[in-house]
Amino acid sequence: MAPDQLQLPHGTLNFPVFMPDATFGVVRAVDSEDLLACQVQAVVMNTFHLMQRPGSTTVAALGGLHRMSGWNGPIITDSGGFQAYSLIRQNPKMGSLSERGLTFLPEGSSRKLQLTPEKCIQIQVAYGSDVVICLDDCTHVDAPFDEQERSVQRTLAWARRCKTEFLRLMAEKRLRPDQQPKLFAVVQGGGIRDLRKRCAETLLETGFDGFGFGGWPLDAGGNLLEDILGHTRELVPRELPMHALGVGHPQNVVTCFRLGYEIFDSAMPTRDARHGRLYAYKKSVEDALHSPDGRWLKYLYINDEVHIKADRPVSPGCDCPVCRRYSLGYLHHLFKLNDSLYLRLATLHNLRFMTLLTEALRKEGT
Repeated sequence: MAPDQLQLPHGTLNFPVFMPDATFGVVRAVDSEDLLACQVQAVVMNTFHLMQRPGSTTVAALGGLHRMSGWNGPIITDSGGFQAYSLIRQNPKMGSLSERGLTFLPEGSSRKLQLTPEKCIQIQVAYGSDVVICLDDCTHVDAPFDEQERSVQRTLAWARRCKTEFLRLMAEKRLRPDQQPKLFAVVQGGGIRDLRKRCAETLLETGFDGFGFGGWPLDAGGNLLEDILGHTRELVPRELPMHALGVGHPQNVVTCFRLGYEIFDSAMPTRDARHGRLYAYKKSVEDALHSPDGRWLKYLYINDEVHIKADRPVSPGCDCPVCRRYSLGYLHHLFKLNDSLYLRLATLHNLRFMTLLTEALRKEGT
């Protein structure tokens, strides 16, 4: 049976859940009270970036991620495997991958840093993460077979080392089961079904609390890799939660939920908001899930002059703090002024749009 929630040290995740990316310990333009007002359940922070800015010693001095950010709900920390792929695979001068781990040159620094599977786990546990994700070797879906196979072999080896270190730390800290974070592994294999199968089966034998879909979930044309996403979910028993890492386009969230994924994260909704693209339902969120043509989402570009005198909320039926109080015309005015209030209000709206969507999907799944 598919899980409907996940118990974590800092709270319970009710599935499905969309989590905004707080990469450096902040969801840009909003604070923890704003997140609660939008019914956000959890956030995702990034180990790869946080160890550079503000730095692990600073995070420790500020009391860990929860105290530093003022967010008391669950925090999932991404391992940094995808960021290493983005940095190193696209520019080999920036670092290297080996069986030992990652070596990379932080932006603006002359000193290289190393991230091993063991160090990755140590950092996340020290940060106070609720879900710790194993270091993995990410590839592009179109990479050749040999590269995909090496990625799987390395991901499996790193996952075993991650679990060994995780168990050592849990024993050392003597945490009660309810105080311990969950440990997730990442299923790699690109677009090759047999490699995905090999990776998933070996990770299941090793044993983890949940899994993530590894690799960029879109093809070169920006289309969701629905076939390989569905295949990967079928390889993992439904009683184990699965995270569609990086999936955050509203229509893709709906598709992946129906494929069996429970957890989603992305910087897209908040980034779109800051850049002037607001999300709206053509009718209501309930109608959206039963739209025969799937065209239930519309974008409002706040810079468009058609909104100058629009005395209506951004989206019909939206109960976000913005739609309850402010007009589309006022948001257009703020955007034209380049006032920072626009950034906050727009982000609040797009976040509530996403949590309304997952709430509706939750009802659909019951």
